[in-house]
Amino acid sequence: MNTLKAQRRETTEKAKRLRREGYVTGNLFGKQIEGSVLLKIEKKEAERIMRECMKGSQIMLDVEGKEYDVLIKEMDYDSMKRSIVEMDFQALVKGEKVHSVAEIVLHNKDKVIEGALEQLLEEVSYKATPEHLVDKIDVDCATLHLGDTITVGDLDIAKNKDVEVMTHLDSVVVTVLAPNNADIPSDEDAEETAE
Repeated sequence: MNTLKAQRRETTEKAKRLRREGYVTGNLFGKQIEGSVLLKIEKKEAERIMRECMKGSQIMLDVEGKEYDVLIKEMDYDSMKRSIVEMDFQALVKGEKVHSVAEIVLHNKDKVIEGALEQLLEEVSYKATPEHLVDKIDVDCATLHLGDTITVGDLDIAKNKDVEVMTHLDSVVVTVLAPNNADIPSDEDAEETAE
């Protein structure tokens, strides 16, 4: 499991100043934590975690030597500056269900030769205890053909008895549509055939 080092941040330390000094700000909250703990994380550490993990990932958070089993609840990314600015973490409690999301990752997209693949859902919302958390859901598109559709109910996570899926099971994850530039008979062709 990935470990991220963080330091406590004083309420007097302004987020803007810390970001200029090379830190990412954050919060740690949870059932067994009073209020929330303000954090500051070295930017290169935060970027490393961002490359290896995603929102909904379970990691160890080391706050000045004290370790917390946490869920990454939020990662705010400034696309203009191309940098992460804020990370929020929920401390996990053994046996207690938490609400999280699992990112959907499509594989073998290039193997879909008939039709255009359209992904309609990026993540699945669910509840589970810490030992049953799901980071990502892999979907193999290799066998998909024109007109095929995969719904949340078709995913492994929906069949996992330890996970309570919150996203509607009928929600479409991915579908294969006719490409826009497909040979569609023109009105003239249709008229000729009708004669």
